[in-house]
Amino acid sequence: MRTHTGVHARGGVQAGRVVAAVADVMAFTIGLWVLLYFLDANRGNGLVEFVHDAATWLAGWSYDLFTFDREWVQVVVGYGVAAVAYLVIGHLVAGRLYRR
Repeated sequence: MRTHTGVHARGGVQAGRVVAAVADVMAFTIGLWVLLYFLDANRGNGLVEFVHDAATWLAGWSYDLFTFDREWVQVVVGYGVAAVAYLVIGHLVAGRLYRR
């Protein structure tokens, strides 16, 4: 069995770190929007609007998977599913890259 050492091993570790970091930033952005929602942040503020737009784009595929009567539950579940998916999938891919 051939082992990976040197440049190839370092490349896998670096790629894994990048994938994990991107997944973390995506999940953080979504989580930050949920926090701003609960804090009733001013949606007219440029930063709040940017975070909301980014989180909405990132969670666009998951937001309407389930529907709830209460808006806050819809926000938590709709955005939370995407955040967890990005973390889990991103870190699974990163782990595979680390082992290359």
